Amino acid sequence: MRRFCITTGAIFCAAMALAGSGAVCAGEAPAPLRPAADHHQHLFSPAAAAWMSSSIVLAPVDADELVAQLDAAGVGRAAVLSAAYAYGLPARALDHEYARVRAENDWVAAQAARHPERLVALCSFNPLKDYALLELGRCATTPGFGRGIKLDFAASDVQLDQPGHVERLRQVFRAANARGMAIVMDMRASRAHGRPYGAAQARVLLEQVLPYAPDVPVQVSHLAGNGPGFGDTPAREALAVLAEAAARQDPRMRQVWFDVAAVVQADLPADEARRLVRRLRQLGLDRVLYGSDPRGASEAPDAWEAFLRLPLEKAETARVARNVVPYLR
Repeated sequence: MRRFCITTGAIFCAAMALAGSGAVCAGEAPAPLRPAADHHQHLFSPAAAAWMSSSIVLAPVDADELVAQLDAAGVGRAAVLSAAYAYGLPARALDHEYARVRAENDWVAAQAARHPERLVALCSFNPLKDYALLELGRCATTPGFGRGIKLDFAASDVQLDQPGHVERLRQVFRAANARGMAIVMDMRASRAHGRPYGAAQARVLLEQVLPYAPDVPVQVSHLAGNGPGFGDTPAREALAVLAEAAARQDPRMRQVWFDVAAVVQADLPADEARRLVRRLRQLGLDRVLYGSDPRGASEAPDAWEAFLRLPLEKAETARVARNVVPYLR
C-alpha cells in the first residue's frame, strides 16, 4: 500500500507515533522535504482560458487536474487564485463584463469545493471597476469564497502614482479588511504600457494603502515582480523598500507576506540567487511563502527543486516549506 507522510512539526510527528505510524521508520531514509502549501496556483475555465489565450497560451485546468499535480509534487494544499480579473482588462472591450467576472469566480469556487481539504479559492476582479466593491461583497458571502481576494495591478493597469487609483485601492483594502478577507496582489505595474514602477510606487503602497488593511494577511506575489527570475530591476527596487520596512519592524508590515512564485527558476544565475537570498533574509524567512504559478502548465516538483538550490541554510529552507499563510490553514 502506498503511504504518504508530510511532516509539519513535532506535534504532527507525535500524533503519528501515537497512531502507530512513525514519520520516519527505523532504517528508512527521511522523506524528502516538501512544502506544506503552494500559495500561488490557478484554475482556468474553458471560457477564461480561451479569453486569456489572446495574450498567453493557456489550457483549461480544473480542480481534479490540479490536485493530481499537487500529489505528484508532494504538496498538501494550494491557494487557487481566480483569473476573473482578466475580463476587466482596460484595453479590451467586452459585453456583459461583470457577468463574466461573476461566472468565472463562481466556477473557481465550485471547482475548489470538490477538494475542500486541499484547495482554497480566492475571487478576483479589477479593483478600478465600478463593480469591484460589489463583487468583493458578493464573494465575501458566497460559499467557497470569503477567505480572500486576488488583485493583479498590471492586468488592471493600476498605477500607484495616480491618486484616483490609490483612493480606489484604499476602498478595496478597507472593505476586505472589514470582512476579514486576505488580499493577494501582483503589485508589479504594467510593463506593456510602460507604467512607472520601483521604489516610489512601493512607498505609496506602504504609506498610503497598506494601513487600510491592518488586520488581514496581505500577500505580495512574485516578490513584488512578476517573474520569471529575479532580474527585474524595478521590481527589486520595490521589494527593497518593503524589505527595509520589514527589517525595521514597521507595524504596517505586520501582516504582509511574500510568495516566490515564478521568481526562483532552475536556471537562476548564481549572482541573482545570492542577491535573492540576501533579500529573503532581510524580509524574514517567517514571512516567505512557497508558490509556483505554473500559468497553465503542470505543477511539478521542478519549482520546489529550484528553490532547494538557493544558498539558504537547511533550517531556513525548512522554515519556508512549513510556512502557511492564515487564510490557507
